[in-house]
Amino acid sequence: MLTLRDVSEASGVSEMTVSRVLRNRGDVSGGTRERVLEAARALGYVPNKIAGALASQRVNLVAVIIPSLSNMVFPEVMTGISDTLEDTGLQPVVGVTNYSPEREESVLYEMLSWRPSGVIIAGLEHTPAARAMLQNAGIPIVEIMDIDGTPVDAAVGISHRRAGRQMAEAIIAAGYRRIGFLGTMMPHDHRARKRLAGFEEALAEAGLALEDREFYSGGSALLKGREMTEAMLARSPDLDFLYYSNDMIGAGGLLSCLSKGIAVPGRLGLAGFNGVELLDGLPCRLATMDACRLDIGQIAAEIIAGKRAHQGLGEVVELMPKLQPGDTIRG
Repeated sequence: MLTLRDVSEASGVSEMTVSRVLRNRGDVSGGTRERVLEAARALGYVPNKIAGALASQRVNLVAVIIPSLSNMVFPEVMTGISDTLEDTGLQPVVGVTNYSPEREESVLYEMLSWRPSGVIIAGLEHTPAARAMLQNAGIPIVEIMDIDGTPVDAAVGISHRRAGRQMAEAIIAAGYRRIGFLGTMMPHDHRARKRLAGFEEALAEAGLALEDREFYSGGSALLKGREMTEAMLARSPDLDFLYYSNDMIGAGGLLSCLSKGIAVPGRLGLAGFNGVELLDGLPCRLATMDACRLDIGQIAAEIIAGKRAHQGLGEVVELMPKLQPGDTIRG
């Protein structure tokens, strides 16, 4: 394996100077710095960060734990994290839980064993063991996407219960009364569960209740949205609105309605959640709600990197989602 001596000999400077350049420490002239970096690039030299970590007990990694890579929600969150950490020397490393609490516990255990500089983790619900690990990690912890609960350290996200209420109020105001709900990854998607709870609370206050519901334990997909929509309408043909737990299955439902000649939003209104870019390519715009994903990623990374004043344990940064009525709720 290449060593500092190899870079030293290739660049013509001492090993100490090479070390200073590669660690970005000490006073080194611009010309010398560039010569060392060019020699390291040409050789393919990669510094051994573990050796430095032995003294500090930390590596320059940020553990980012999310439930899915296939869900279109999380790439935008990751973009916010990655862009914010770009000039900090910190690197995000991603672990995926597939919405499994046991898998989350295992991923967290492995990532903490590398002594990262911080943890960004989706959601506020964890197993007792995972919560204990987070509480005793001794590093900044930011739970993202949700603020309806008590964070271990800091939380950045939206109130999904409030988002559900806001959507219900918009649907009721548009004159819809016979409403069905369709959700995937239920009940493991805690955020969707909270939106549904807020949605039903608002319906109840208006003297209404869900007429039908369809749950699917697997992931989100256009095809699954079509299948769920067709099954619900075959069972409850008098429904006048369908509320989906996310935009992906909502888009599938919209395509199904359009293919069958169902008048949207006159005969049947539709709404999803998340505001993903997929909606821009549909024949008409699905009503949805912007969940502030990019901002969530950026703010979480700022807390980890010390770019934002951290108020201490229990800090909550609440963002406000915006309703996007699109073309599938009556004006």
